[in-house]
Amino acid sequence: MSQNTLFDKVWELHKVANLPGGSDQILIGLHLIHEVTSPQAFGALRDKNLKVKFPNRTVATVDHIVPTDNQSRPFKDNLAEQMIDTLEKNCSKHKIKLFNIGSGKQGIVHVVAPELGLTQPGMTIACGDSHTSTHGAFGSIAFGIGTSQVRDVLASQTIAMNKLKVRQIWCENKLSNGIYAKDLVLHIINLLGVKAGVGYAYEFAGPAISALSMEERMTICNMSIEGGARCGYINPDEKTYNYIQNKLCSPKHKNWNEAIKWWESLRSNENSIFDDVVKIDASKVEPTVTWGITPGQSIGISQKIPSLKEIDPNDQFIAGEAYEYMGFKPGQLIKDTPIDVCFIGSCTNGRISDLRVAAQVLENYKIAKNIKAFVVPGSESVAKEAKEEGLDKVFINAGFQWREPGCSMCLAMNSDKLIGDQVSASSSNRNFKGRQGSPTGRTLLMSPAMVAAAAINGKVSDVRDFLNK
Repeated sequence: MSQNTLFDKVWELHKVANLPGGSDQILIGLHLIHEVTSPQAFGALRDKNLKVKFPNRTVATVDHIVPTDNQSRPFKDNLAEQMIDTLEKNCSKHKIKLFNIGSGKQGIVHVVAPELGLTQPGMTIACGDSHTSTHGAFGSIAFGIGTSQVRDVLASQTIAMNKLKVRQIWCENKLSNGIYAKDLVLHIINLLGVKAGVGYAYEFAGPAISALSMEERMTICNMSIEGGARCGYINPDEKTYNYIQNKLCSPKHKNWNEAIKWWESLRSNENSIFDDVVKIDASKVEPTVTWGITPGQSIGISQKIPSLKEIDPNDQFIAGEAYEYMGFKPGQLIKDTPIDVCFIGSCTNGRISDLRVAAQVLENYKIAKNIKAFVVPGSESVAKEAKEEGLDKVFINAGFQWREPGCSMCLAMNSDKLIGDQVSASSSNRNFKGRQGSPTGRTLLMSPAMVAAAAINGKVSDVRDFLNK
């Protein structure tokens, strides 16, 4: 088993007890909740006449069901209105802090917590959402949990888990111009597979990771779950501390220096033992696009969709399913695939840096005719900053719709949905069947810059053609 890694240290610091059967009871330092997975958990507390154990360790926002076109209350969607109303009442009853619409701090939970400084190194973080792994970018151990575990955390501030193995993914060299964190993580998932991380925590390290900004690191950790890992993390460094400093909830004054000393002590030791180590050459990664129905089914922009004989025998069945569903043929180039809808947003790529790189591509361009394109900031704070920089005008002038913060078409729990068999160029995290709202809709995952390039040409395009002009 692994030894002296950040994961091992944080796990031991938060272990409350050894449980029968070999699992551990782990204290959760920060519990994030939203409107979708919390109602049943609060209902379970009510049924057992229990209170929230530590309400000051739980923070709520609304993101999944909120409309992005018109957020006036009551929502047009009755179910969405019921869900946000239920969250408001539960938070009020249990004295839980809620960052609601109009507070200036509402947004996607995995965008809001880091920008407020709630997410810090050495924490254990849980949320009833798969992509809680995002917070590992700060050197925390963050888990997505189910509704029954949301109930457990509310009631006891702990969860029961088996300790994970640790795989280090060492990324050599650096990404080339026009290649982004999204390309790197799609490349990693394609190389290792969507099931390779089962039973593991992923430690992302190496020169290519160190060179990434904090927001790019969040993209990497966000999608570790798509590679099967329960969590992904990056050791904290100066970039981490600079990002956290002066945030609303960051340590202040003399506590700041003490915090840095402690955070530094949590880094994986030079002599750490990992259960597995994988090395990636980041300099060889090119703009990467998914062609199938899992995030692992991706290729570089210059590559052709693989034939069955080029695919691992264990993955051939789902590859055949992907050919049929997506309408692609083996040997077909992904480049120049026609696009109907372009979406920039989500907890993967809805931050200010994502909007900046997409706007850089769109400057002085118009999107292709018959393309529906929209950008959804990850939070009210991101939207405010983008407007101050004039990014909203760049998008609008290019032909994009500028929307209000929310999860939007990432999972289409509001009115933002694909129609029929439309093809979407999306900066989100999942390309599962029906993920974006239509049972026959087709999703191609790519970086925000690549989405912008696709919007301009109306087809999958190499963003480097725009950046090199």
